[in-house]
Amino acid sequence: MKVAEELRYLVLAVQREGNRLLAAELRPLGITPSQAEVLRVLRDHGPLTLNALGGLLVCETGNSPSRLVDRLVAQGLVERDIDPDDRRYLALSLTKDGRALCRRIVAAERVLHNTIDKLVAGQPVSETISTLRAVAEAFPTGEALARRRDTE
Repeated sequence: MKVAEELRYLVLAVQREGNRLLAAELRPLGITPSQAEVLRVLRDHGPLTLNALGGLLVCETGNSPSRLVDRLVAQGLVERDIDPDDRRYLALSLTKDGRALCRRIVAAERVLHNTIDKLVAGQPVSETISTLRAVAEAFPTGEALARRRDTE
């Protein structure tokens, strides 16, 4: 197996397992990992227009931001208001229930992060992160993650 091919499949395997573990933690909360990402981005960076939100998401392709937001609005977790900076746009923000759910999402994510921390204990993780950033930032989802990292 070539190095690039192995890297690709290792990233895919880790992503799938991480998503599977996170989905299991989120299932009792009634949301998916993609919906949880929307809520966390709005908590950390909101209020945001739909376009700005989409520019910060890394979730699976096929999950359009507008459909995710529509579901979250219907669940009473996200609200749409007129953007105070530009009245032509709607600003998305968390409702009281959305903020409360975010606290539970953080706890669910902590379980996954603790598992990862145990798995990589003693490994040269910073080199791995540098390598993955170099590859990911060549793509739109990697750019979205970089924008989120840069605004924290």
